[in-house]
Amino acid sequence: MEFNNDHDKKMAEKEAKRMEQALATSKATADTFYDQSQDVTLTKGDINRMAFRSLALQASFNYERMQAGGWLYTILPALRKIHKNKDDLKNSMHMHMEFINVHPFDVTFLSGLVLAMEKGKENISTIRAVKVALMGPLGGIGDALFWLTLLPICAGIGASLALEGSFFGPIIFLLMFNIVHFGLRFGLAHYGYHAGTSALPLLKTHTKRISHAASIIGMTVIGALVASYVHLSTPLEINAGQAHVALQADVLDKLMPNILPLGFTLIVYSLMKRNFSPVKLIGLTVIIGVVGKLVGFL
Repeated sequence: MEFNNDHDKKMAEKEAKRMEQALATSKATADTFYDQSQDVTLTKGDINRMAFRSLALQASFNYERMQAGGWLYTILPALRKIHKNKDDLKNSMHMHMEFINVHPFDVTFLSGLVLAMEKGKENISTIRAVKVALMGPLGGIGDALFWLTLLPICAGIGASLALEGSFFGPIIFLLMFNIVHFGLRFGLAHYGYHAGTSALPLLKTHTKRISHAASIIGMTVIGALVASYVHLSTPLEINAGQAHVALQADVLDKLMPNILPLGFTLIVYSLMKRNFSPVKLIGLTVIIGVVGKLVGFL
């Protein structure tokens, strides 16, 4: 219970910081729209166009507003259709050029929801609050779902085919990953738009559960990949009189199969936690492999 309270407190602090960053970059001049008519309907084509344009979310990434340029580019055609009044459109565009930092793969859920609020002519401050409130939950779900679950599974299947000499390894990887990726990108866009703000309580209630479940699956897959594709063994033998004990087969494997690959993976992980760059870790791995082979302990 204390852990949950600490987690909620940290999330609230991050949300407050994001709101502060959004307001610091705000140029919106009014909180309500002059034209309150809600007779515009966004078609499936409009939502699909928005989802397709979201691929450019990070095209103008910068450290002041993060993804604001790409975010506005994503929803701009729909905003032009919704707001016939030029001042309303200008004010909405100013608000959407505020600081935003959201996961690039599930962003369409947020953009669909925001378009539903824009169509309903919700206040600028309300739309801003929803954007800020969902940045963190969508980031956590996106990381767990895509980087820790989908990517390792697809990469593992593609790598196993490639190691067997199949030309289709990388093709299968790209196909599997992007079928799920684009299915979710376009599906979430329509779901966010049609569900509107009614999806907010459900999302905020189950965010931690979804992230936790996806993380467990992802860690399980990564563990299997380590055992399957990290190859590390030693030819060293222990000689005691006429007895010869193979360190790998007679000691390490009986203690725990693949204990050396596991140990090396944990060392690499600990170095990454200490801010070692991937390039340095690759170089270190090559050096250990070459030196180990020359000396004779690998």
